[in-house]
Amino acid sequence: MILDDILARTRLDLAARRANAPLAQLTAAAASAPAPRGFAAGLRRGRDTLGIATISEFKRKSPSAGWMGEAADLPRTVRAYTAGGASALSVLTDGPFFGGALADLATARGACPLPALRKDFIVDRYQIVEARAAGADAILLIVAALDHASLMSLRREAESLELDALVEVHDGDELDRAIAAGADVIGVNNRNLRTLEVDLEASDRLAARMPAHVVAVAESGLRSREDIDRLAARGYHAFLVGEQLMTAADPGAALGALTGRGVSS
Repeated sequence: MILDDILARTRLDLAARRANAPLAQLTAAAASAPAPRGFAAGLRRGRDTLGIATISEFKRKSPSAGWMGEAADLPRTVRAYTAGGASALSVLTDGPFFGGALADLATARGACPLPALRKDFIVDRYQIVEARAAGADAILLIVAALDHASLMSLRREAESLELDALVEVHDGDELDRAIAAGADVIGVNNRNLRTLEVDLEASDRLAARMPAHVVAVAESGLRSREDIDRLAARGYHAFLVGEQLMTAADPGAALGALTGRGVSS
């Protein structure tokens, strides 16, 4: 299964990164990093001012789609997202499977004022400190990749570093675990990370079970404003869109069509 392959490679690479940059060194860098911009607050602000909030994603490739932005200009792309009405960024930092790097996060955050999510397969506290040192405003925690004790401890670690955590689920059992772990930003991934199949009904099925205080995010498979409007009517506050933007000739215009701002890059 692809998720198991990714996690195995993540742990292998993590061992090498620990040897290259000890935790104590990263902790010092994290302590001097700029204050986080407020990822969850940015989503709430986008929802309140535009009616919807979008998390616009920068990724060069994926296991399901292959290369989609190998030559994409990262600063230009995220500035186009800003002009198109994005509330936040998602930046893939996994290298082997998504063609990303931690440096992409710092570059993206430096090119625009939006809060940035480090989207990666986080399994260890080291990666959260690493994210904070690189300037992340939030991290992704995938429930399917973590046992409950790890999910709890990693979410608390993020909170201790003033990072928001987008806790990602795919079914009801995972949603229950996310809620029990204290998540206040929960994303429903319509793509099953074990099979890579996309099912927009995943967001539909879980909509009514979201606690009122949670920022509910729908992720993957969103192709049109109609998709977003339908899920917004079900109670979702924010929408993570990646492939639809990365494959567009004009990412800013593509995002503008989703947000209603109609701004071209």
